[in-house]
Amino acid sequence: MTLSADHVSWSAGGADILKGVSLTVETGEFLGIIGPNGSGKTSLMSLLAGIRKPKSGAVLMDGTPIGELGRRAVAQRLAFVEQQAETGERITARQAVELGRTPYLGPLSPWTSQDDSIVDAALENVDMTHLAERFWHTLSGGERQRLHIARALAQQPKILLLDEPTNHLDIGHQISLLDLVQRQDLTVVAALHDLNHAAMFCDRIAVMQGGCLVALGQPREVLTEARIRDVFGVNVDIEQDSGGICHIRFLTRRSQGRTNLARPAPLSVMGA
Repeated sequence: MTLSADHVSWSAGGADILKGVSLTVETGEFLGIIGPNGSGKTSLMSLLAGIRKPKSGAVLMDGTPIGELGRRAVAQRLAFVEQQAETGERITARQAVELGRTPYLGPLSPWTSQDDSIVDAALENVDMTHLAERFWHTLSGGERQRLHIARALAQQPKILLLDEPTNHLDIGHQISLLDLVQRQDLTVVAALHDLNHAAMFCDRIAVMQGGCLVALGQPREVLTEARIRDVFGVNVDIEQDSGGICHIRFLTRRSQGRTNLARPAPLSVMGA
Protein backbone atom coordinates (compact mmCIF):
# COMPACT_ATOMS: atom_id res chain seq x y z
CA MET A 1 0.00 0.00 0.00
CA THR A 2 1.42 3.38 -1.05
CA LEU A 3 1.14 6.74 0.69
CA SER A 4 1.72 10.00 -1.17
CA ALA A 5 1.92 13.70 -0.46
CA ASP A 6 1.03 15.70 -3.58
CA HIS A 7 2.31 19.28 -3.28
CA VAL A 8 1.02 19.63 0.29
CA SER A 9 1.29 22.93 2.15
CA TRP A 10 0.24 23.80 5.67
CA SER A 11 0.23 26.99 7.73
CA ALA A 12 -0.22 27.88 11.39
CA GLY A 13 -0.43 31.28 13.05
CA GLY A 14 0.09 33.01 9.72
CA ALA A 15 3.39 31.19 9.12
CA ASP A 16 4.01 28.71 6.32
CA ILE A 17 5.09 25.45 7.98
CA LEU A 18 5.10 23.20 4.90
CA LYS A 19 5.64 24.47 1.38
CA GLY A 20 4.60 22.28 -1.53
CA VAL A 21 6.01 18.98 -0.33
CA SER A 22 5.64 15.98 -2.67
CA LEU A 23 6.79 12.41 -2.05
CA THR A 24 5.53 8.84 -2.42
CA VAL A 25 6.26 5.98 -0.06
CA GLU A 26 6.18 2.70 -1.95
CA THR A 27 4.63 -0.53 -0.68
CA GLY A 28 6.94 -2.21 1.85
CA GLU A 29 9.38 0.70 1.93
CA PHE A 30 10.95 2.17 5.08
CA LEU A 31 11.20 5.93 4.53
CA GLY A 32 12.99 8.10 7.07
CA ILE A 33 12.28 11.81 7.45
CA ILE A 34 15.10 13.89 8.94
CA GLY A 35 15.70 17.59 9.46
CA PRO A 36 16.44 20.12 12.21
CA ASN A 37 13.85 21.23 14.74
CA GLY A 38 11.21 23.39 13.08
CA SER A 39 11.82 21.94 9.62
CA GLY A 40 8.27 20.58 9.33
CA LYS A 41 8.79 16.87 10.08
CA THR A 42 6.00 16.52 12.65
CA SER A 43 3.59 18.64 10.59
CA LEU A 44 4.23 16.46 7.54
CA MET A 45 3.64 13.32 9.61
CA SER A 46 0.32 14.72 10.85
CA LEU A 47 -0.80 15.41 7.27
CA LEU A 48 0.24 11.94 6.14
CA ALA A 49 -1.76 10.45 9.03
CA GLY A 50 -4.86 12.44 8.09
CA ILE A 51 -4.93 14.23 11.45
CA ARG A 52 -4.50 17.61 9.78
CA LYS A 53 -5.82 18.74 6.43
CA PRO A 54 -3.35 20.42 4.07
CA LYS A 55 -3.88 24.05 3.13
CA SER A 56 -3.29 22.96 -0.45
CA GLY A 57 -2.41 19.73 -2.16
CA ALA A 58 -3.56 16.26 -1.11
CA VAL A 59 -2.49 13.13 0.76
CA LEU A 60 -3.28 9.93 -1.14
CA MET A 61 -3.52 6.34 0.08
CA ASP A 62 -3.21 3.96 -2.88
CA GLY A 63 -4.24 6.87 -5.08
CA THR A 64 -7.35 7.81 -3.08
CA PRO A 65 -7.42 11.12 -1.17
CA ILE A 66 -7.24 10.21 2.50
CA GLY A 67 -9.98 12.75 3.26
CA GLU A 68 -12.44 10.69 1.19
CA LEU A 69 -11.91 7.62 3.35
CA GLY A 70 -13.79 7.21 6.61
CA ARG A 71 -11.86 7.37 9.86
CA ARG A 72 -12.51 3.69 10.52
CA ALA A 73 -11.26 2.72 7.07
CA VAL A 74 -8.11 4.80 7.54
CA ALA A 75 -7.50 3.30 11.00
CA GLN A 76 -7.71 -0.21 9.57
CA ARG A 77 -4.97 0.66 7.08
CA LEU A 78 -2.76 3.15 8.89
CA ALA A 79 -1.41 3.45 12.45
CA PHE A 80 0.32 6.58 13.77
CA VAL A 81 2.58 6.72 16.82
CA GLU A 82 2.89 10.36 17.86
CA GLN A 83 5.64 12.00 19.91
CA GLN A 84 3.33 12.81 22.80
CA ALA A 85 0.39 10.48 23.35
CA GLU A 86 -0.62 10.14 26.97
CA THR A 87 -3.75 9.19 28.88
CA GLY A 88 -5.15 10.15 32.23
CA GLU A 89 -7.23 6.99 32.40
CA ARG A 90 -6.35 4.36 34.98
CA ILE A 91 -5.59 1.54 32.55
CA THR A 92 -3.08 -1.28 32.47
CA ALA A 93 -0.34 -1.75 29.91
CA ARG A 94 -2.34 -4.50 28.24
CA GLN A 95 -5.47 -2.34 28.05
CA ALA A 96 -3.44 0.38 26.35
CA VAL A 97 -2.40 -2.10 23.66
CA GLU A 98 -5.95 -3.43 23.34
CA LEU A 99 -6.97 0.03 22.10
CA GLY A 100 -5.27 -0.91 18.85
CA ARG A 101 -8.13 -3.30 18.11
CA THR A 102 -10.78 -0.54 18.30
CA PRO A 103 -11.12 -0.07 14.49
CA TYR A 104 -12.24 -3.68 14.18
CA LEU A 105 -14.81 -3.77 16.98
CA GLY A 106 -18.51 -3.02 16.79
CA PRO A 107 -21.98 -4.31 17.72
CA LEU A 108 -21.60 -7.13 15.20
CA SER A 109 -17.86 -7.61 15.81
CA PRO A 110 -17.26 -8.25 19.53
CA TRP A 111 -13.91 -8.98 21.13
CA THR A 112 -12.70 -12.52 20.40
CA SER A 113 -9.85 -14.85 21.28
CA GLN A 114 -8.19 -13.77 18.04
CA ASP A 115 -7.99 -10.21 19.38
CA ASP A 116 -6.36 -11.59 22.54
CA SER A 117 -3.77 -13.41 20.43
CA ILE A 118 -2.98 -10.28 18.42
CA VAL A 119 -2.48 -8.24 21.61
CA ASP A 120 -0.32 -10.99 23.12
CA ALA A 121 1.93 -10.98 20.04
CA ALA A 122 2.24 -7.18 20.05
CA LEU A 123 3.27 -7.13 23.72
CA GLU A 124 5.82 -9.86 23.12
CA ASN A 125 7.27 -8.04 20.10
CA VAL A 126 8.16 -5.01 22.22
CA ASP A 127 9.29 -7.05 25.25
CA MET A 128 6.46 -5.84 27.48
CA THR A 129 4.60 -9.07 28.28
CA HIS A 130 6.02 -9.13 31.82
CA LEU A 131 4.55 -5.67 32.50
CA ALA A 132 1.14 -6.28 30.93
CA GLU A 133 -0.79 -5.87 34.20
CA ARG A 134 1.10 -2.80 35.42
CA PHE A 135 -0.87 0.45 35.49
CA TRP A 136 0.06 3.01 32.85
CA HIS A 137 0.94 5.76 35.33
CA THR A 138 3.55 3.53 37.03
CA LEU A 139 5.54 2.94 33.82
CA SER A 140 8.62 4.83 32.66
CA GLY A 141 8.65 6.99 29.55
CA GLY A 142 10.52 4.31 27.64
CA GLU A 143 8.07 1.60 28.67
CA ARG A 144 5.15 3.75 27.60
CA GLN A 145 6.78 4.39 24.25
CA ARG A 146 7.17 0.66 23.65
CA LEU A 147 3.49 0.21 24.46
CA HIS A 148 2.57 2.87 21.90
CA ILE A 149 4.42 0.79 19.32
CA ALA A 150 2.66 -2.36 20.53
CA ARG A 151 -0.72 -0.64 20.25
CA ALA A 152 0.12 0.31 16.65
CA LEU A 153 1.16 -3.27 15.83
CA ALA A 154 -2.06 -4.59 17.40
CA GLN A 155 -3.90 -2.35 14.95
CA GLN A 156 -2.47 -4.54 12.15
CA PRO A 157 -2.04 -1.67 9.70
CA LYS A 158 -0.57 -1.77 6.23
CA ILE A 159 1.12 1.60 6.83
CA LEU A 160 2.93 2.56 10.03
CA LEU A 161 3.84 6.19 10.80
CA LEU A 162 6.29 6.88 13.62
CA ASP A 163 7.14 10.37 14.86
CA GLU A 164 10.50 10.12 16.65
CA PRO A 165 9.76 6.60 17.92
CA THR A 166 13.03 6.13 19.83
CA ASN A 167 12.51 9.06 22.21
CA HIS A 168 12.86 7.96 25.85
CA LEU A 169 14.38 4.59 24.88
CA ASP A 170 17.83 3.38 25.88
CA ILE A 171 20.20 2.48 23.06
CA GLY A 172 19.42 -1.24 23.23
CA HIS A 173 15.70 -0.70 22.86
CA GLN A 174 16.24 1.95 20.17
CA ILE A 175 18.04 -0.54 17.95
CA SER A 176 15.73 -3.46 18.72
CA LEU A 177 12.64 -1.33 18.08
CA LEU A 178 13.80 -0.10 14.67
CA ASP A 179 14.92 -3.61 13.77
CA LEU A 180 11.47 -4.91 14.76
CA VAL A 181 9.74 -2.28 12.63
CA GLN A 182 12.03 -2.97 9.68
CA ARG A 183 11.19 -6.70 9.80
CA GLN A 184 7.43 -6.13 9.65
CA ASP A 185 5.63 -6.52 6.33
CA LEU A 186 4.64 -2.85 6.42
CA THR A 187 5.05 0.42 4.60
CA VAL A 188 6.85 2.59 7.19
CA VAL A 189 7.45 6.32 7.50
CA ALA A 190 9.50 7.44 10.50
CA ALA A 191 10.66 10.89 11.54
CA LEU A 192 14.06 10.25 13.11
CA HIS A 193 16.56 12.30 15.13
CA ASP A 194 19.52 9.97 14.83
CA LEU A 195 21.14 10.16 11.40
CA ASN A 196 23.02 6.90 11.90
CA HIS A 197 19.74 5.13 12.66
CA ALA A 198 18.29 6.56 9.46
CA ALA A 199 21.32 5.28 7.54
CA MET A 200 21.06 1.81 9.11
CA PHE A 201 17.36 1.12 8.76
CA CYS A 202 15.84 3.27 6.00
CA ASP A 203 15.51 2.36 2.34
CA ARG A 204 15.26 6.06 1.47
CA ILE A 205 15.58 9.31 3.39
CA ALA A 206 13.66 12.56 2.94
CA VAL A 207 15.46 15.68 4.19
CA MET A 208 13.35 18.61 5.40
CA GLN A 209 14.62 22.17 5.78
CA GLY A 210 12.52 25.27 6.38
CA GLY A 211 9.29 23.47 5.49
CA CYS A 212 10.63 22.25 2.15
CA LEU A 213 11.76 18.85 0.95
CA VAL A 214 15.38 19.48 -0.07
CA ALA A 215 16.55 15.92 -0.77
CA LEU A 216 15.06 12.45 -1.28
CA GLY A 217 16.99 9.28 -2.01
CA GLN A 218 18.96 6.36 -0.66
CA PRO A 219 20.98 7.06 2.51
CA ARG A 220 24.36 7.01 0.74
CA GLU A 221 23.03 9.54 -1.79
CA VAL A 222 21.39 11.87 0.71
CA LEU A 223 23.71 11.74 3.72
CA THR A 224 26.70 13.65 2.40
CA GLU A 225 29.08 15.79 4.39
CA ALA A 226 28.07 18.89 2.42
CA ARG A 227 24.34 18.37 2.90
CA ILE A 228 24.60 17.63 6.63
CA ARG A 229 26.72 20.77 7.05
CA ASP A 230 24.18 22.83 5.07
CA VAL A 231 21.03 21.46 6.74
CA PHE A 232 22.20 20.85 10.32
CA GLY A 233 25.11 23.28 10.58
CA VAL A 234 27.63 20.67 11.73
CA ASN A 235 30.77 19.15 10.24
CA VAL A 236 31.04 15.39 9.87
CA ASP A 237 33.16 12.58 8.51
CA ILE A 238 31.25 9.84 6.68
CA GLU A 239 32.43 6.32 6.00
CA GLN A 240 30.63 3.55 4.15
CA ASP A 241 31.04 -0.07 5.20
CA SER A 242 31.17 -3.03 2.82
CA GLY A 243 27.36 -3.17 2.79
CA GLY A 244 27.07 0.46 1.70
CA ILE A 245 25.76 1.69 5.07
CA CYS A 246 26.92 5.18 6.04
CA HIS A 247 28.56 5.76 9.41
CA ILE A 248 28.59 9.39 10.49
CA ARG A 249 31.10 10.95 12.89
CA PHE A 250 30.25 14.40 14.20
CA LEU A 251 33.23 16.71 14.57
CA THR A 252 33.79 19.28 17.31
CA ARG A 253 36.03 22.33 16.94
CA ARG A 254 38.58 20.60 19.12
CA SER A 255 38.64 17.45 17.00
CA GLN A 256 38.88 19.47 13.77
CA GLY A 257 41.94 21.24 15.15
CA ARG A 258 43.87 18.08 15.83
CA THR A 259 46.54 16.91 13.47
CA ASN A 260 48.14 13.52 12.95
CA LEU A 261 45.63 11.90 15.27
CA ALA A 262 43.10 9.16 14.74
CA ARG A 263 39.59 10.17 13.78
CA PRO A 264 37.44 11.26 16.74
CA ALA A 265 35.09 8.80 18.39
CA PRO A 266 31.42 9.22 17.46
CA LEU A 267 29.33 11.59 19.54
CA SER A 268 25.69 11.04 20.33
CA VAL A 269 23.98 11.48 16.97
CA MET A 270 21.02 13.73 17.52
CA GLY A 271 20.39 15.22 14.12
CA ALA A 272 17.10 17.04 14.51
